[in-house]
Amino acid sequence: MNSKKNIMIIVGIAVVAFLITFLGINMTKNIGKSESVISTENATDRVAKLLKKVNVSEAEPVKSPVEFNEVSESDELPDIDKNEVTVNNTTSLYVEIFATAEKAGKGKDGWLNEVAESFNKQGFEVNGQPVSVRIRNVASGLGMDYIRTGKYIPDGYSPSNDFWEKMLEANGVKMQTVTDRLVSNTPGILLSKDTNKTLMDKYGSINLQTVVEATSNGEFVMGYTNPYASATGMNFLISTLKTYDPSNPLSDTAIEGFQNFQKNVPFVAYTTLQMRDAAESGTLDGFILEYQTYINDPELARKYVFTPFGYDHKNPLYAPEGLSNEKVEILSKFADYAAQDTWQKKATDYGFNSVQDYVCELSDVDGSTLIQAQEIWKTEKDSGKPIIAVFVADVSGSMDGEPLNALKLSLINGMQYIGKKNYVGLVSYSNDVTVNVPVGKFDLNQMSLFKGAVENLSASGGTATFDAIVVATDMLQKAQAQYPDAKTMMFVLSDGQSNRGLSLSDVSNVLESLKIPVYTIGYNADIEALGKISAINEAASINADSDDVVYKLKNLFNSSL
Repeated sequence: MNSKKNIMIIVGIAVVAFLITFLGINMTKNIGKSESVISTENATDRVAKLLKKVNVSEAEPVKSPVEFNEVSESDELPDIDKNEVTVNNTTSLYVEIFATAEKAGKGKDGWLNEVAESFNKQGFEVNGQPVSVRIRNVASGLGMDYIRTGKYIPDGYSPSNDFWEKMLEANGVKMQTVTDRLVSNTPGILLSKDTNKTLMDKYGSINLQTVVEATSNGEFVMGYTNPYASATGMNFLISTLKTYDPSNPLSDTAIEGFQNFQKNVPFVAYTTLQMRDAAESGTLDGFILEYQTYINDPELARKYVFTPFGYDHKNPLYAPEGLSNEKVEILSKFADYAAQDTWQKKATDYGFNSVQDYVCELSDVDGSTLIQAQEIWKTEKDSGKPIIAVFVADVSGSMDGEPLNALKLSLINGMQYIGKKNYVGLVSYSNDVTVNVPVGKFDLNQMSLFKGAVENLSASGGTATFDAIVVATDMLQKAQAQYPDAKTMMFVLSDGQSNRGLSLSDVSNVLESLKIPVYTIGYNADIEALGKISAINEAASINADSDDVVYKLKNLFNSSL
């Protein structure tokens, strides 16, 4: 009896243990997941329920003539003072050099700054006059735009690679080469260690060709940066096109291949930071980055494997045609000084000059081809699929005056950078929400309605930001039901305040479930608050004041619309 009793006790304990384990697994398996992952199928119902809490009206349609001459390309560019001077000149005779962030930044990104500071202490002279250099931190693409438009022409220009000088030449702007290399850097594809192993097991080796093929086959998710602004992004674009047709990256074969590749690219990042955040969240299995940045980030070096690709980044130094002989001589002395072994060793210590065994096998490419490649990318980056975008404009009392004026200017002048095949709507909000322009194809009629609505926006009342986001989400869902192949996105233009109606917690899971990226553009804004909205689906958050908002939106729309 005792043995039977003992057996029963053991069996009972086992059953109880099983039940506890089973229930524990089922109760805890979703811990760490957002509710949206569990209940995606209910997201539409939740939007409908939230809508019942929102006061929504429709505005009378207002048309306005569509003209794109309000702001010239030059006027779009930010004031030069928006770009930090990282080393000041110490003499009256000097040269100002545009240099990129990886060499004119801080810490190990400040190699060129250190060279310049030392150079300025050496007592160099030209024609008996003491000379020095000033370094200004300016991105490659932005620097090219300053020079091309004539808005601000530096004495020296050092982009990450030579693509930008070639595009300047193709636009009729002559530059002279001071040196074709200040310091070397190598662009690379960063793959998570698991992805790297999987691809290595299948393909035997990893290079750009295998990465492009694997992405096209849907084997992993790739990300890269806007080729209109980023040297590494531009490099990746032209190199990818050349994998499909090495002799002619603009051919139908190359374009067709690129379209197939883009089908498995969820988005093109507005910034490197946005791309890295997406990788860290698990959205991307691979992305692009220069080696110097990669090796100086222990977290990246621990998690990702670096594979070089494309053309070397030699950080050349150029002078504009017609620069005085004195200033050309200063630039030459500076280039020679930077080439000294001491400074090249310092560069190596900072991660430059490091991938010595990589040899670029791609044929040279001219500026006209690069410009046409950008145009192909703009047209084909969504693989022929349209985008549905709803703009959400804050017209609360806190936006009155300059913030609202900046918002209007940015939207009106940003219209020209929105692809005409896309579908666009406009919502505004204060205490309540107004549908100013229902979603429609962005043809001339829709553009006229959009422009008229924006011009008629006025500010007053409270700030029901998340009420407006729910209305915009509903509009996106209904439009996508009509165009199921289209991508959806939202642009919220606000100062970041919210003091009425729904909250972030009410909408975050819905946005995550529906995978709607929300790009936020802040005007004198609480950027942290807006960043939380954008972070839900790895969209970009832009701090856009009135001086450079148009340029920033131009780049954002180029990368997204």
